[in-house]
Amino acid sequence: MSVPLPESLLVLERGWLSANNILCFDGDAAILVDSGYVTHAAQTVDLVGHALRGRRLKTLINTHSHSDHIGGNAALQAAFGCEVMVPAGLHAAIADWDEDALLLSPLGQQAARFQHDHLIGAGSEIDMGGLVWQALAVPGHDMEALAYYNPEKRILISGDALWENGFGVIFPELLGEADGLLSTRSTLEMLSRLPIDVVIPGHGSPFAAVDAVFERAFRRVDSFAANMDKLAWHAIKVIVSFAMMEKRQLPLKDFPAFLHQLPFAVDVNQRYIGLPADELAARVLRELLLVNALRRDDGNLLAG
Repeated sequence: MSVPLPESLLVLERGWLSANNILCFDGDAAILVDSGYVTHAAQTVDLVGHALRGRRLKTLINTHSHSDHIGGNAALQAAFGCEVMVPAGLHAAIADWDEDALLLSPLGQQAARFQHDHLIGAGSEIDMGGLVWQALAVPGHDMEALAYYNPEKRILISGDALWENGFGVIFPELLGEADGLLSTRSTLEMLSRLPIDVVIPGHGSPFAAVDAVFERAFRRVDSFAANMDKLAWHAIKVIVSFAMMEKRQLPLKDFPAFLHQLPFAVDVNQRYIGLPADELAARVLRELLLVNALRRDDGNLLAG
C-alpha cells in the first residue's frame, strides 16, 4: 500500500545496490537526498533528469557517506552543476578521500570521488520541498549520519537509521571504533519519541506503521546486544551479498577466494566467530543459497 506524500516530494525507490533518491521540489528548483551506488550513476542521472522535468537541481544532500548513498554524487554534479552538502562529521574523510574511513576499501566497494561545497550539522535546519527540515544526529550504522525530520508534516527521512524491517549494519561496533549498539539504541529511542506519520527510508518503500516498526527495531538491536556473534554473522552475509550483487556472477570454485578478498568479512570473522577460512566460505555460501541471495547455475554462482 502506497503512503501519501506531499506533492513536493518524490521518492525514486531503488533496488540494491543503490539507496533511494528523494527529490524535493520548490518552484523551478529541487534538492535531492542521496545518490545511489556508483555503478548505477548513469541510471541515477537519467532518473533524476526525467523527474526534474526542466527544473534545476540546486543541491544534493547526503544522509551519510556509505557507498550506496554517495556513489552518484560526482555524476550528478557533472550533469546538473548542483552543489553538494554532507554531514559535518564527514568533512575530513571526504575531503581527503579516506577510503578506509568511508568503508570503501574494507567492504570491497567503490565510489567516485567528489568535492562537497557545504556542511550540515545536527541541529541545523534546511528548506526542502517547501518544508523546513531538522537535521538529527542518528549514530549507530554510521556515527556521523543525519536524518531529516519535518515536524509540520511529521515526515522522517531516515537514511539507514531506520528501515521498515530494522536498520543498516552496525559497522562501528564490529570495527571496534565506537559503541555502535548503544548508539543505535539511543538513536531509536530518540526517533521513537518524535511524532511521525511517514518514514522515507534509505531502502524500501515509505511506510506509516511506525509503532510496529520501532518494536521490531528495538527487538533487533537487543538481540544483537545479547549475541555479538549474531551481529557479526549478519554483517558478513550482508557484505558478501552486496559484493556478489556488484560482481553479478563468478565460477563457483572461485567463491572462497572472492570472500577472502573482502577485508571486513575476514576481520569480523577473526574478531568474533573464528571459523577456519574454508568453513567460513562454505557456511556463508550455504546460508546465502538457502535464502536465495545466491543461486547456482551450471558451475557458476549468480547473485539472486
